[in-house]
Amino acid sequence: MGAPRVVVLDHGSGNLRSAERALARVGADVTVTADQEAAVEADGLVVPGVGAFAACMAGLHRVDGTTTIRRRVSTGRPLLGICVGMQVLFAAGEEHGVRTTGVGEWPGEVVRLDALVLPHIGWNTVAAGAGSALLRGVEDERFYFVHSYGVTHWPGRPDGREVSASWTEHGQPFVSVLEDGALSATQFHPEKSGDAGATLLENWVGAL
Repeated sequence: MGAPRVVVLDHGSGNLRSAERALARVGADVTVTADQEAAVEADGLVVPGVGAFAACMAGLHRVDGTTTIRRRVSTGRPLLGICVGMQVLFAAGEEHGVRTTGVGEWPGEVVRLDALVLPHIGWNTVAAGAGSALLRGVEDERFYFVHSYGVTHWPGRPDGREVSASWTEHGQPFVSVLEDGALSATQFHPEKSGDAGATLLENWVGAL
């Protein structure tokens, strides 16, 4: 059996090469591309993102990435969102008074954190949600964050399906990991989080 095939979606926003290298180190056969069929058919899809929510959504629209994401989710194929790549999976994001519609796979809005110091840059702990598979073995480790916005209220899925939600605090609690069947995401950057991040990626790749 060969290495799991993982596509890092190239929508013009994100640490593509860092994610590519980190995934390759934990045993994935990685391709960076915007090609929809490759992204849909891969064993795993990673959606990275940095910067502003609206800019990330604009990049996704340019490559029809929203359709790519929805096609994978509808067929239960594994997807991992990272940083703003996590945020865009929610219904909407508000930055500088501008509200932008997200992909909408999860309910909830991305808002500015209520914290004395922003952006939230550096290492922080994660309170692992019940049954977290991504955080297995690194429940007490620190991960690397770079953001000013997050999901501070997780309403749960409308259909009531159980989702593992992990939380971090910076000024106020925010969702730092969501695991919803094949759809997962992290607010922090596992590719920049040393051994702990590598273990998380290894957990994800190992389940493909």
